[in-house]
Amino acid sequence: MHLTDINKALYRKRLNRIIIACVITFAAGSLGISQLLILLFPDERGSHFHWNFLGVLITAISIAWLLNKYRTHEFMTEVVYVWELKKALNKINRKMTKIKAAAQTGDVNALITLQYCYAGSRQLWQLDDNTITMEELAIHQVELNAMAAQYNLSLNANDYDDRMMKQF
Repeated sequence: MHLTDINKALYRKRLNRIIIACVITFAAGSLGISQLLILLFPDERGSHFHWNFLGVLITAISIAWLLNKYRTHEFMTEVVYVWELKKALNKINRKMTKIKAAAQTGDVNALITLQYCYAGSRQLWQLDDNTITMEELAIHQVELNAMAAQYNLSLNANDYDDRMMKQF
């Protein structure tokens, strides 16, 4: 996955609309399905937990299915990009100890992976207005730049390929 500049205002606007639509759909769908099931299959004991749970489950699965079905729609472009970026960064972060150890030895793939991780994190945090840890990220970036200089490498985040992760 290559890093792409996206319009922050458009991303936030579309993300908020998707979240609101999901919340409203979840509330209405869960209640509607539960009430319909209770109406069709009443319980003499008065316990409708299983129908309420089934209503929540059906609605959650339906929302997930709809989001997956429409992930290629133009309206979802920025939001899906951020979802995919978070997924890629989580995959890297799970193996960060091994990646940093390999980077210390001059492993080019590890250094490129770190560059991608830092650039992607910077973009993600700026999109989500999460700038609290930007100073820490800047320190890590300086350390990475020093390692790259030590090994006479020029690092580009867009050289990252998901297949690089197999060795870690």
